[in-house]
Amino acid sequence: MSTRYEEPNRVARAGNAVIRGLADLGISIAGTRALRVRGRKTGKQRAVVINLLAIDGVDYLVSPRGNTQWARNVRAAGVVEVGPRWRRRTLQATEVDDAAKPALLKRYLDRWYWQVKGYVAGLTPDSSDDEFRAGAPSIPMFVLRPQ
Repeated sequence: MSTRYEEPNRVARAGNAVIRGLADLGISIAGTRALRVRGRKTGKQRAVVINLLAIDGVDYLVSPRGNTQWARNVRAAGVVEVGPRWRRRTLQATEVDDAAKPALLKRYLDRWYWQVKGYVAGLTPDSSDDEFRAGAPSIPMFVLRPQ
């Protein structure tokens, strides 16, 4: 597990709050989804907007900024809620092994590099397999399955 965490600045937090509000209403911008997870210290529900990577019917959460607060909360809770207010799905979240991440990260960056390029551990969609393997431990990733 990596300790890398690229904290968003005030402008990014404000933008994320607006996009999270839209996602909570069911309005997705470029594949965004509302994520809710119980806080590991307070026990309160925490909300964040994420890009949900779907591959062959399997959903993945990716934390391109590293070991963020929401990633730590998902790791501790093991359960998340995804979707708008009226259609939230409760899902089991299991961390993906570092060895399986490179192929998934490539797919994630193919789709959202334009959005996450400034904080994805220096990776690009054209990074080599060795670069993906080197960067994988610093990017938490979870597979989501029905409870």
